[in-house]
Amino acid sequence: MTRSDQRSAATAGVPVLAGRQIVQVLATSTGGVGTHVRAILPGLRCAGATVRVCGPPATDALFGFGSAGAQFQPVGIASGLRPVQDARALIGLRRALRGADLVHAHGLRAGLLSVLARPAAAVVVTLHNALLDTAGRRGTLDKALERIVIRGADVVLAASLDLAEHARSVGGRDVRSAPVTAPTLPEATRTRSQMRAELGVPETMPLLLAVGRLHPQKGYDTLLSAAGRWRDRTDGLLTVIAGEGPLHAEMSERIAREHLPVVLLGRRSDVANLLSACDLVVLTSQWEARALVAQEALRAGRPLVATAVGGIPELAGQGAGVLIPPNDWIALDAAVTDVLGDPARAAALVEAGRSAAATWPTMDDTVAQLSALYAELLGASVAMSSDQPRSARRDPAPG
Repeated sequence: MTRSDQRSAATAGVPVLAGRQIVQVLATSTGGVGTHVRAILPGLRCAGATVRVCGPPATDALFGFGSAGAQFQPVGIASGLRPVQDARALIGLRRALRGADLVHAHGLRAGLLSVLARPAAAVVVTLHNALLDTAGRRGTLDKALERIVIRGADVVLAASLDLAEHARSVGGRDVRSAPVTAPTLPEATRTRSQMRAELGVPETMPLLLAVGRLHPQKGYDTLLSAAGRWRDRTDGLLTVIAGEGPLHAEMSERIAREHLPVVLLGRRSDVANLLSACDLVVLTSQWEARALVAQEALRAGRPLVATAVGGIPELAGQGAGVLIPPNDWIALDAAVTDVLGDPARAAALVEAGRSAAATWPTMDDTVAQLSALYAELLGASVAMSSDQPRSARRDPAPG
């Protein structure tokens, strides 16, 4: 479909992606990436696309891509470097991408395999996360692989402004900002009192909520260090953490050893209920793009204390949240103490947070942006002369 055809189709009411095979690729995910992919599927189908999702079976079991109208094809893409598994995944992905009109990979692992698979289709890569600094050979390898992904993609979509700037600095040829919107949470099914009773938290006890994978990126060591100070508070302040991950055993042992007022809830599907019960949401990450929990907290009218990293200032700056440095439990303690001790300050944060949330792109906006990009790339690929192979245009940039 040429651009002229696209305009004619739009005028005639024909979905811009009618008859197109769009493949979404992702690695193992238990949080934001899987949530994002699941959320965009219905809108892409409404735009006329036939959508396939390629990724690990466990990720499909968690998010149910098929129930959103996508075909699912299992490909065991791990979240970390696994040479043998990656080789098998690459072979499987090459088969899975046959017949695709466009490939959209989410994250560096999925992006790497999608670029290496060299499909006869445009490849879009969304950067959802930054590479955390890793020393030695592993860090050098990670950065080299990142360059392959960013330079090999036809378009790089960046979930935050700092990711976009970084992608351009390492040679991305077409880098665009694409904020990841948190899907609207379902309505809470428990009242504040009911949820607090379920958690065993009295009405008068301050309740802090953290949501996220139990992983070093989330900076939970900072939260636990601050909780050591809260242990001596007379109001009984309690922190609950919803999420699971590789740090569960380590965190559980520290909580028990230090008698910290922290409860690990495991993975929860009722974040709306937890938000209704809490007094404050805390986010202590080393890095985030547009953390879904930060968006959910501000939409729900809950004060937010978060680290000023990545895309968080884009969400919670201008007074919408209290921003603190990462790895600073003293600053975290001071911010939490200040907000809990000043109802007027908390109310001002709630008002500013809701005002900020009203300016964010909606899920419909996100799908419209993606559909327009896909149509643009599909039109460009049709306009290419047939004697110029796709691979010739997608060699990584020199240097």
